[in-house]
Order: sequence, then C-alpha cells, then structure tokens
Amino acid sequence: MIAALNGAFDDISKAVRLHRVWVALAHEDIGDQHRRTTLGPLWMLVNYFAFVGTFVFVFVTKDASDPSYIAYVAIGMLVWFYLTETITMSVSLFQREASFIQGTTLPLFVYVMRLTMQCIIRAGYSLAGCVLILLLGSYGINSNWLMSLLGLLLIILATPALVTVFAFLGAFFPDSEFIVGNMMRVGMFFTPVFWVYSGQQGIQKYAYHWNPFTYFLESVREPITAGIFPMHALAVTGYFCLGLWALALLLLGLYRKRIVFLI
Repeated sequence: MIAALNGAFDDISKAVRLHRVWVALAHEDIGDQHRRTTLGPLWMLVNYFAFVGTFVFVFVTKDASDPSYIAYVAIGMLVWFYLTETITMSVSLFQREASFIQGTTLPLFVYVMRLTMQCIIRAGYSLAGCVLILLLGSYGINSNWLMSLLGLLLIILATPALVTVFAFLGAFFPDSEFIVGNMMRVGMFFTPVFWVYSGQQGIQKYAYHWNPFTYFLESVREPITAGIFPMHALAVTGYFCLGLWALALLLLGLYRKRIVFLI
C-alpha cells in the first residue's frame, strides 16, 4: 500500500513538472475541436446560453420570471455541464490516449491533467456567460461571490481525482463508457439543476438529499441565490473530494504501469 502511494505521488510530481506539456496539449485540443468554425471556442458560450434559455423560458415554471430562478438555473447549468463533460470524457480517456501511452514514457497523470485543463478551459466560457446572466439579473459582485468561488475551487480540486477514477473504470470495463453516458443524461433530471426542491416528498426528496451532485451544485449556488454560507454542502463535497483522491491515488499507484496492457 505504501509502495503504491509512493508510486502515485511520484507519477503526479513528474506530471506537475511537465505542466507546460499538458497545458499546451489542452489548448491544442480546444483549438482542434473548433478549427475552421466562424465563432471558434465562442460556440461553447453560445451552447451555454442556449441551454439556460431553454430551461428558463421553454420549460416554463411559476419561477421562470423570478431573477433568482434564472440565477439558480444559470449556476446549476454551469456546474452540471462541467461535471458531466468531465465524467463522460474521462471514461474513454486512456483509450483515446492509447498511442501516446504505448509509445511514450510520459507519466500517466499528464493525460489526466490534459483532460482536466481542457474541461476547465471549456468551463471558463460557460462561467463568463453565467457571470453575465448574474449581472444582468441584478446580482452585483459582492462577498457572496467569494463564498461561491470556494465551492468552485473545491470542485476543480476534485477534478483530477474524478478523471483518474473514471478513466480507470473505462479501462477496466469498456462498456462503462455507454453506461456512464446514459446515466449522466438521465441524472440531470434527478439532480436539482433546473428544478427547485422546496420540501417535496417522494422521489424528489431522495433525489435531492441522496444525490452527491446536489452538494456540488449547492456549494456554488447557495451563496449567490440564497446569500448563505453553504457549510453542509461544502462539507459533503469535501468528503467526496477526499474519498475520490484516496481512490485515485490507490488506482494510480497500483495500475499505472499495467494500464498499457488494458487498453
């Protein structure tokens, strides 16, 4: 166990020293995905506005005209898009990078950080759109934004561990790419991304309280929409972050040298 953890930390430390490599690769990925398009990466911002507008104005609710509901959906979509993209892309990570893994001696964590950085860059465009919506909705920048930023930083801190865990899952069980993708599509409707929990009973109660994604969303959303410090949500998110990192380090330490035989 100690040897595995030492191996994991060694792989991570080598990858951190190669930060210029995975940052450059992430930027190249973003450029390649939008090559020859008119708007380029700005399509990610358009995509974000389209989804927020759809859920606010098409799926009309009694709260749709309430500025706080628009902020609720905008922040919910920001976090959900980031988590969904990170998880679904992570499952096939090692298969996509198979030629590099088999043909180079780069630390395995380089590929984890490449995808992490790519997802952060993409989320940056959504974040710009979210900030614009909040400002237009009379949510001026104040100390509550700093509390919300704490939740965002915690999610970003958990991202490399999340990528590592799901990347190994995809390497061990190739079918998980389709299973996870379908679960995330359905999971959006079981997560308070656009619906508001107000003490309802039944499935909404369990979907709210027992869904780990709820706490990721609320750790970012509650400071701005409710003006409170999300102590419970941050605590639960922090516990999940620690658990993910413990599992990620174990997987990285035990299987980083065997992954070439699994892909």
